[in-house]
Amino acid sequence: MFAKHTHTEVRLIRAATKGHHAWYRNKFMWLFIFLLGVLLYYPYSLGSNFRYYSYRALFCVVILFTVYALSMRRSLLVMALVLAAPEIVQHTVYAADFRSPIAVVNSFLALAFDVFIVVVIFRRIFGKPQADSESIFGALCIYLFVGFSFSSIFQLDAYLQPRAFYLDPTLNNHSAFNRLDAVYYSFASMTSLGAAGITPVTGEARLLTITEALLGVLFLAVLVSRLLSAYGVEAASEKVEE
Repeated sequence: MFAKHTHTEVRLIRAATKGHHAWYRNKFMWLFIFLLGVLLYYPYSLGSNFRYYSYRALFCVVILFTVYALSMRRSLLVMALVLAAPEIVQHTVYAADFRSPIAVVNSFLALAFDVFIVVVIFRRIFGKPQADSESIFGALCIYLFVGFSFSSIFQLDAYLQPRAFYLDPTLNNHSAFNRLDAVYYSFASMTSLGAAGITPVTGEARLLTITEALLGVLFLAVLVSRLLSAYGVEAASEKVEE
């Protein structure tokens, strides 16, 4: 009995020590909060130059914090910073629309940063033997990154094919597919809710929509199964220790 209580006390001490400065250690949690804040703030950034430039600055901070949150070794850190440069340019210089071929090329380079970040976070959270809060927030960050990435892809498709999407005039007060429409359509497609008032017309737009919807459903299925298996292993190990 004494040994059991001693073991319990040791576990409590380790948990308390591990929880010290939790606000600093939970980087994926703060990254998720920043990404969610960017998503919620974007509609309010329109119509005012101050709010719009504040949104640009906020997104740049989020990109840099993303690189910091991953805590990579030096070679990967240098690669992440190089890939982050086009991402920052896209959300500052070309934040509103694609106005030139240079913006299109920069958009492809920015997508490379998104793919790199998603792969690194995916390997980080699914490589852990046990699931914790950071794994959950990391998975949520991946979900938001995929949504933002596809919004850029949809906007790029609309630039290359101006009639790729049809905006119902009864539900939209504009006829041109803009970035806010791309963000709305992307997350609505990924969650399988459907974007009312926006219809993919071309084959490429429909294929991209199906691809994002499948990725959203499959990722949630993999995440749930991973968490269930991890918590099952953790519960089994605790029973063995008892």
